[in-house]
Amino acid sequence: MKIQSALAALVLGAVLASPALAQNSQQSKMTACNQQAGDKKGDDRKAFMKSCLSAKPAAAPMSQQDKMKACNTQAAGKKGDDRKAFMSTCLSNKS
Repeated sequence: MKIQSALAALVLGAVLASPALAQNSQQSKMTACNQQAGDKKGDDRKAFMKSCLSAKPAAAPMSQQDKMKACNTQAAGKKGDDRKAFMSTCLSNKS
């Protein structure tokens, strides 16, 4: 019986914590947008805040493994030195 109670408390805690984490993320986004808005006023500020708050976060850079998969796909049909040169260039690109 104690295990079931502990498990129920754990699940309830996780459910209650999820919105709090999302709210902290939104609050930090609001703070950052407010700082970037600087001394904009009126409609200019409203438009800026709307676009800033609706902006998606920047995508994380590709992992080396993902980059290798993408380069291999693009290198289809190339052989020998041509493929080697292409792969070297593709893998060294910053993405």
